Amino acid sequence: MTPAIFGCSGLELTADERAFFREADPAGYILFKRNCENPEQLRRLTDSLREIHGRDRLLVSIDQEGGRVARLGPPAWRKWPAPARFGELFEHAPASGIEAMRLNSEAMGTELAAAGITVDYHAPCDVARPETDDVIGDRALGAEPMQVAALGRAILEGMASAGVVGCLKHMPGHGRATADSHKDLPVVEAPDADLKIDTAPFESLAGRATIGMTAHIVFTDWDADRPATQSPWVIENIIRQRIGFDGLLMTDDIDMQALDGTIPERSVRALEAGCDLVLNCWAKLDDMTGIAENCGPIREESAARLERALASVEIPTEPADIDALVAMRDALFTAAGLSL
Repeated sequence: MTPAIFGCSGLELTADERAFFREADPAGYILFKRNCENPEQLRRLTDSLREIHGRDRLLVSIDQEGGRVARLGPPAWRKWPAPARFGELFEHAPASGIEAMRLNSEAMGTELAAAGITVDYHAPCDVARPETDDVIGDRALGAEPMQVAALGRAILEGMASAGVVGCLKHMPGHGRATADSHKDLPVVEAPDADLKIDTAPFESLAGRATIGMTAHIVFTDWDADRPATQSPWVIENIIRQRIGFDGLLMTDDIDMQALDGTIPERSVRALEAGCDLVLNCWAKLDDMTGIAENCGPIREESAARLERALASVEIPTEPADIDALVAMRDALFTAAGLSL
């Protein structure tokens, strides 16, 4: 098995993709808008991925947070609120904010599970700050660590109720970054004592999450030479030890401009630093082939973490009533004098 999550190019697999995926045997797949036209088509695509591997329990993932980050949307799917809206409700009525987020996550997860998606990169636990780059913006759950943790837990629990595994991101924290790692390498110069605020939500949720994602950010007080994704010191001492996360650790998209070197070089550095899987989103066969040829088979401990993550949830025998969940969510906003 190749320790990578690969993208595919369109609404159905090409012959070249089928042959490559069968040979490379990636740990999983990620879907984007380019792959998603309607529920029937998307289910056919995810079923075709499972057929290649001959197993039902397969990591088929998506980045579906609501708001700006939504790969599924109208008219074929629902429009979901941005995470920050639940932070606003929490500040009016904490219990209502938590329950509304749980209901929303179960409803969204039910939609994903129906499409054959097993993992959602949702539970953005970056603590917002005045200087936080707009790449996070309304994706943040709040500026207070325990509020972020409470809403993050609601996301994980709601998703799990629908049979979908959530993901803690972006460890060890993206809130202090003033640059967009899609375009540049953010450098955070805050001292370790201040950074404990950023890691607090992840520490609170480390025992509840089975999948986590790293940040392409340099934290100078920890490792001035390497971004967290490629830093053995940050991964071992901060993510594994301080945060206490022992689940499946994957990179953010390895193709982002924050990183240098070829895609295979970036991938090797991330795996050698301690990441379990490399995320490669753009379905470029040359890049995927380079990763498969240079990254070797998945480590035994990483394969075990992958299996534990996928086995941590069960799809309900009867899917939840999405309309009922959304109605209960909306009633909580209305009761607090807010609207979506």
